[in-house]
Amino acid sequence: MTEYRILFLGDVMGEPGRRAVQHALPSLKDTYKPLFTIINGENAAAGHGITPKIADELLAWGADGITLGNHALNKRDIYPYLESSDRIIRPANMSPGSPGRGLMTITQEGITLTVINMSGRVFMDPHDDPFRMIDTLLGPLPCLIDFHGEATSEKIAFGWHVDGRATAIVGTHTHVQTADEQILPEGTAYITDVGMSGPHNGVIGMDRSIVVRRFVTGMPAKFEVANGPGVVHGACIAVDAKTHLATDIERIRFAT
Repeated sequence: MTEYRILFLGDVMGEPGRRAVQHALPSLKDTYKPLFTIINGENAAAGHGITPKIADELLAWGADGITLGNHALNKRDIYPYLESSDRIIRPANMSPGSPGRGLMTITQEGITLTVINMSGRVFMDPHDDPFRMIDTLLGPLPCLIDFHGEATSEKIAFGWHVDGRATAIVGTHTHVQTADEQILPEGTAYITDVGMSGPHNGVIGMDRSIVVRRFVTGMPAKFEVANGPGVVHGACIAVDAKTHLATDIERIRFAT
C-alpha cells in the first residue's frame, strides 16, 4: 500500500441527515474506497445531540468513528455510551468532568489512525484553550482532527498551528461547506468547514420559515429540523502510507 484515504462526513442534521448518510455512504465508499470513515454526529438527534441508538446506526452504516461538538451532551442517555464506547468522542477541551473522551484510535490493515475532537472558543462555549491542549495530545501520525468551531479565523489559525503535526484538520459546526481545501506546506490537509449532512432547503438544516420569522420579528422561537431532500457534505483525504502526511484533499457534495 502506497496510499490510503480517509473519508469524513460533516455534521449529520436530524432524521433527514441520517437518511441522507444511509443512502450515500455505500456509494461514497465504493467511489473513494476509504480505509477510515469518520462522521460528525453531534446534530443527529433532531438537530441537537446524539443518542445511543443513532450512534449505533451510524456505525452500522459504515462509520469507523463518530465525532461530536457543542451539543455532545444534550441527550443524557448518551453519557454512559460516551464512557463505554471506543468509537465516539466529544471535544477534548471540554471540562475533564464531562463524560467520555476527546481522542480515539482506530486500526485498519495495520495502520492506526488517531482521531481528536476539539472545540473552538470564539463565539462558542468557554472550554479550555484548544491550541494549548492539542500540543499535549498530538503524537505519531496519522492523526485526524475535527475542529468544531464558529470563527473561520480561529480554524485557519489552528490549521497553521498543527501543520506537519497532523495528517488532516477538518472544520465542522457552521454547516456551510467552504471552498478553501488545501494541503498546507508541511503536509497537513485542511478545510475550514466540510459542511453538513442534512436538508439543503432550510437554514443550516433548520426549518427556514421559523428561522426567517425569528430574524424578521426578533422574537424567540424553537428551531426544528427542516424536511425535504438531503445533501451529504464531506471531504476525502489521500494520505501517503509511508509519511502519513496528506497528498490531496477533495471536497464532497452528494445530493440524495
